[in-house]
Amino acid sequence: MFNYNLIIEYEGTNFVGWQKQKKGKSIQHEVEKALRKIFKVKINLVGSGRTDAGVHALGQSAHFIVKNKIENYYKVKNSLNYFLNKKKIVITDIKLKSESFHARFDAVERVYEYKIINRDAPLCLDKNRAWHIKKNLDLVKIKKGLKILKGIKDFSTFRASSCQAKSPLRKLLKAEVKKHNNLVTITFSSKAFLQQQVRSMVGCLKYLADGRWQIKQFQKVAKSQKRSLCAPPAPATGLYLKKVIY
Repeated sequence: MFNYNLIIEYEGTNFVGWQKQKKGKSIQHEVEKALRKIFKVKINLVGSGRTDAGVHALGQSAHFIVKNKIENYYKVKNSLNYFLNKKKIVITDIKLKSESFHARFDAVERVYEYKIINRDAPLCLDKNRAWHIKKNLDLVKIKKGLKILKGIKDFSTFRASSCQAKSPLRKLLKAEVKKHNNLVTITFSSKAFLQQQVRSMVGCLKYLADGRWQIKQFQKVAKSQKRSLCAPPAPATGLYLKKVIY
């Protein structure tokens, strides 16, 4: 048996998310269909984690196990992309891994980016690919908020009510913001995130950056462990799974 790792890029706008569901198109299902056409057997694709409806990926990671060894990686990758490209899904890499490799459980770090276009004019090229915020955002305040979020903490405030994680404790390894022209990019990295954690943190940072909250209130909300005090989560359109590190 051979265990292969796929790196997958996709636009999540028209999908119900990564994971297969009874209703709606999922990324996982579409990639499995393409793999089945090539290998002529049913394929079970295991992702590094779920991305919600509308969330994008620059480097989602997944693995699958088959009996047949891939002799020509270039040909297989091109064939997969032939079936997937029109669906706005692209396989950027295929690698042979050990039989024990697991895309989800072996991950040591997941990196997410959240993109905001901060300008008056409506979006054109970035529509459905970033959060459009007209009101000017204070990056100094965002940096202060990110400093509060970093480290090992109870992130219950930022956890969706439907989250099934056993513990709300997470270690936020990286939390930083950069701005280039009108594009504000906030980067987070952790071994694992709670459901809607990133979008909820960004929603609260927006309240801080546009003056709705002061830093003391942001800090109070973050420490409260009360979901009811959280700002509305940022839209899925601006969130990207950038890469998974093993």
